This record gives sequence, C-alpha cells and structure tokens, in this order.
Amino acid sequence: MNIDWSKLGFAYMQTRSHIRYTWKNGSWDRGELVTEPYFNIHIAATALHYGQTAFEGLKVYRCKDGVVRAFRPEMNARRISASARRSCMAEIPEELFLDGLRRVVKDNLDYLPPYGTGATMYVRPLLFGSGAQIGVNAANEYTFIIMVMPVGAYYKGGLNPVRAIILDDFDRAAPNGTGASKLGGNYGAALLPHKIANEKGFSVDLYLDAAEHKYIDEFGTSNFLAIDKKGAYVTPKSKSVLPSVTNDGLMKLAAHLGMPVEWRPILFEEIADFAEIAACGTAVVITPVNEIVRGNQVIKVGPREGAGPVLQKLYDNYTAIQWGEAPDPFGWTVEL
Repeated sequence: MNIDWSKLGFAYMQTRSHIRYTWKNGSWDRGELVTEPYFNIHIAATALHYGQTAFEGLKVYRCKDGVVRAFRPEMNARRISASARRSCMAEIPEELFLDGLRRVVKDNLDYLPPYGTGATMYVRPLLFGSGAQIGVNAANEYTFIIMVMPVGAYYKGGLNPVRAIILDDFDRAAPNGTGASKLGGNYGAALLPHKIANEKGFSVDLYLDAAEHKYIDEFGTSNFLAIDKKGAYVTPKSKSVLPSVTNDGLMKLAAHLGMPVEWRPILFEEIADFAEIAACGTAVVITPVNEIVRGNQVIKVGPREGAGPVLQKLYDNYTAIQWGEAPDPFGWTVEL
C-alpha cells in the first residue's frame, strides 16, 4: 500500500474492512469485520422499496501527539438512533456504535493519514432495512455497517468562498417532515436542485422554509451560519433543519470565545445585513459563502477571497481541537 496523502480528495477508497451488525428478533448480533465491500440483499428489502436508510459522517484524526482520536462520535450515535426512530428502524445502542467504531478503525489503521498531511479518516455509518417486506411496513431485520476511508483536506491554501443559489421551485423538507433526520431520502430529493445549481455555476444551493419561503433553513448538505455586524453567531432555528454536529460545536465554541450566539428564525431579508456567511458540516467544517443569488437578486457578503476574520478564527480554533493542537475544554475528542 502506497498512498499519496497529499493527493487525496473526498471520495470512496477501498480499505481493509468494514464492520457489519445485523438486528433480528429484537437484538443486535456482536458484529463482524468484513473485507468484501459487497453483500447480498433481499430484493424485497425495505431499504430498496420504502427508503428505510439512515447514515452518519464523522472523522478520526491521528493527532499531533500521535494519539488516534474520534471527534464527538457519541453525537453521531445519538443522531442515527433519532433517525432510526423517525423511520421505524431498530435503534443502535451508543455502546455498540462506539465499539464498532473502535474495531473498524483499529483494523484499518494503515489507512489513517499521518498528522501534518491535512488528511483524515472519514467514517460513514449506515443503517438500513435489510428484511423483506412488500406491504408498506417496517422491516423485521436491519443491517448496520461502519465503513472508513482516508480523505484529503478540502482546503489547500486557505478557506475558499463559494457562491450559493436559492431555487424557489424546490424545497428540501416539509415543516413536519423528515428534515431533522439524516435519512437517505432527504439527500435523494436534493440531487436534482443541486445538479441544477451546479449547472448554473453555483457550488451550493440554499433552501428557504417550505411553508412560506420567508425564512432560511439550510444549504443542501450543510447548516447555515452567519456572523452579524455586531459579531454575533446566528443560525436558523427550524424543525426542518438537520441538527448538525459541526454547527452545535461551532455555537459552543463561539460562546466559549465570548461571542453572542443566536439560534432563531432568520428572515431571508436579513442576509444582506450579515458580515459573514458560511455553510458548515463534517467534511469541510466551514465553507465561506460570499454571494447568494435568488432570481434577479444578487447579495454579496464578506470578502471576495478567503474567509472573514470571525469565520477564520472559528475554523482555526475548531480544527486545532480536532487535531490535538489545542486543549479540548469541551471533552469532544475520544481516544480510540
């Protein structure tokens, strides 16, 4: 194995193994490490017919002191169980989630990038209905897997701002729908507007609330955050928004750094009044957004190049905790 860590992108790579658990008759088995990246699935599996799938994303770091650490894995464990409840799937005990994470990382340590390369190990847990069911009902069998792979740094040479578009003909999630769950169907529904946005030259698409198209919800794959002109951290409060682990951490970090934090409904008209805007999520942490287009309206925010000073400060402090370069006052990192 000879990996050029500096050339990694954010893409699937075959590693030594994934770990696989099966739920039957009311309980999970002990799990097994599997080298083959394929499996047989029943043609009537509920994942295929009724979308019983949920997934997560987190990262593992080879830190500055050489210790291998996962970043806030318990949050992902709780969120995938919340998604499971919303779609009537078997919940995953937190201890099982963490046990699987430790086992699969240990078996794939050769694929964990060295400190200093900017690359990390991306972890993708996946839960789906594998039991056969033709009637519209929940499955009687579920499969839970955790796969791992090395991924490169999104930003080489600094944070690069992107342009966003609002497509009023599309909604991400209904007010009382599944937007707050990390279900596969949510992302399938967002593929067409994302494709249209890309074809128009925009990196990300931004969604407004489905009921009135008055309030900011979130970007297609990331939460929305803004810094107002008084230095406050502002992010939308909405039942349709996924509770982002990254956004939660950035809010706590902002408060720790002495910034006011506002978690509240945000009117679309407020966008022009913000000093800095970003998308935030596991893969990138922070993506600055310097232009938002809605129809003929073009709103420019923040610097044309790089990140604004507050976003840069948050990014630097947050990633320093992840890499073990700074103290972790929140207890977010878990040694594996």
